[in-house]
Amino acid sequence: METITAALKEWNIAINALEKGNTIMLLRKGGIREQGGRFAVAYKQVLLYPTFEHQQPDLLKPEYATQVQVVDSGWHPEKIKISSFAEITHILPVSDESILNKLFVYHIWNEKFVSDRLKWKPQQPLYILLLRTYQISQNYEIFYRREYGGCRSWIELNQPISTANSVPVFTDNNYQILSAKICQIFTE
Repeated sequence: METITAALKEWNIAINALEKGNTIMLLRKGGIREQGGRFAVAYKQVLLYPTFEHQQPDLLKPEYATQVQVVDSGWHPEKIKISSFAEITHILPVSDESILNKLFVYHIWNEKFVSDRLKWKPQQPLYILLLRTYQISQNYEIFYRREYGGCRSWIELNQPISTANSVPVFTDNNYQILSAKICQIFTE
């Protein structure tokens, strides 16, 4: 695939952590406006679309809380920087808090965030997404559009973004080792 228009919306701080190799994991329950009110993975390859409106430093581990960027509008910047894409390699539903506790070292959120997410819509699992992130060869700045807003996980950008010459954050071997360690927790 040389271009992508599908994008996954996620906190800017989480995308930064994926791009820096600090994590390969996202925790998702879905936005309020998810189709059918349930989270589902709509695409396997996605651009990473940074959001700013719901970032809350008090829901992050201390080393990430201080890195949250605030935008002037409080919601979103006029232009959004797209600098990476990801392959979603694993979709792991979890409802067991003991499993989530074992995963704690692999993500950026604090105990309050994990507990709150697990308790929200308790009849639905929390989804652990493992993402193989790639830095795209150039940063793209796209204008924010109203249709990109709202509490939803997936959007289609109005312009394709090239993924040619992208560089993976982790080597194949390192990604396989890390994702295998995380998956092993689900079988213990």
